[in-house]
Amino acid sequence: MVFATKLVGDILSFEELSDSTIALMDIDEHRLEQTTEIAESMVDNEDLDATVESTTDRIEALEDADYVLNMINVGGTEPFENEIRIPERYGVEQAIGDTIGPGGIFRGLRTIPELLDIAGDMEELCPDALLLNYTNPMSILCQTMFETTDIETVGLCHSVPHTAEAIADYVGVPQDDLDYWVAGVNHVAWFLEAEFAGESIYPDLREAMDDPDTYERDTVRFEMMKHFGYFPTESSHHMSEYVPYFRTEEETIEAMQGTDYAERMATATYLEGWKERSEERDSPELDVDLDEVGVERSEEYASRLIHSRETGEPRRLNLNVSNETGAIENLPNDACVEVPVLVDGTGLHPCSVGELPSSVTTFPQQHVAVQQLVVEGALENDREKIHRAVKQDPLTAAELTLDEIHEMTEELLAANEEYLPELN
Repeated sequence: MVFATKLVGDILSFEELSDSTIALMDIDEHRLEQTTEIAESMVDNEDLDATVESTTDRIEALEDADYVLNMINVGGTEPFENEIRIPERYGVEQAIGDTIGPGGIFRGLRTIPELLDIAGDMEELCPDALLLNYTNPMSILCQTMFETTDIETVGLCHSVPHTAEAIADYVGVPQDDLDYWVAGVNHVAWFLEAEFAGESIYPDLREAMDDPDTYERDTVRFEMMKHFGYFPTESSHHMSEYVPYFRTEEETIEAMQGTDYAERMATATYLEGWKERSEERDSPELDVDLDEVGVERSEEYASRLIHSRETGEPRRLNLNVSNETGAIENLPNDACVEVPVLVDGTGLHPCSVGELPSSVTTFPQQHVAVQQLVVEGALENDREKIHRAVKQDPLTAAELTLDEIHEMTEELLAANEEYLPELN
């Protein structure tokens, strides 16, 4: 609900898009009603020519769409909690569980059937529309779409602009004047270059890391930069669960807790906060002053991408696309990669990155291997490939034996039987 209204405001903030028809769709009537109230208030308060439509019928929402923005959550609170708590009992301490790891893998498995249904509807109702996916696990879902449908799909994530904002703050330069070149896979990409006034800011960033107060704000990412040479794109609590170094000992988790981007290292912190926010959004009262709702542009890429496609104004955005053009030479061509993409009136054009530096290549390669197994397991209903995907997850492998991983995966499959009948 919150994210949807942010994206609506982004779109309406462009004069050329301010007469758009925006169709909001949700299976939750209460949240849909609240989101619609806010969107309509934006239009009325800003005196725009936009039209806001609202429906629980996906067919009605998709008909003749030019762009489809996807940000679904399949199953609500219970499966999400299962995907954190079951691994936690085995000793796998995830922070968020939405990318890889047991949580990310099973979230992907639950979401793939729904996403394929959406793609099927789009093929009938709006075959030329662009699908902008915000739902995690980003790479698993986008790779599924690349392999199974002709619907043009791109994945959007705010981790790159958020990281640019953090880096600029750490070294004391204006974010708008920070030039950067970023590539990898979603949530495991790297600032390969970062410059201000033509000079690399990496020496200043390493110096900033030596300040204890700055280090405490982003512990895991500073540690990754210290040991591997490049600053990663995902926040410290996220990054901690993508590698085997930070979450196998409670003492290490506590030591890495820090502040700002590192403050949600503990598993329960994020999960309980997510549940609390979910309950608040089910409240009958809308905690928003509708008379004060206005249009302002956030850092999200979606509206900028749409604006460039509609007006021809060129922009370079970091997006999740197929590696079929070989944008990253040392990752598989069928992988979903996050790279700089030139967007203009002719479409999306991934930039050539060449090879990722050898010091960080292993991390996205590990993720791609797991993602490929998940996609194959989901599309082929192959239970064994799901087991192998979990066994190759870096954090899980650092904590458990192969037999323990097998037992945990069986328990997760049983807990998700409602969503994965063909795998049970």
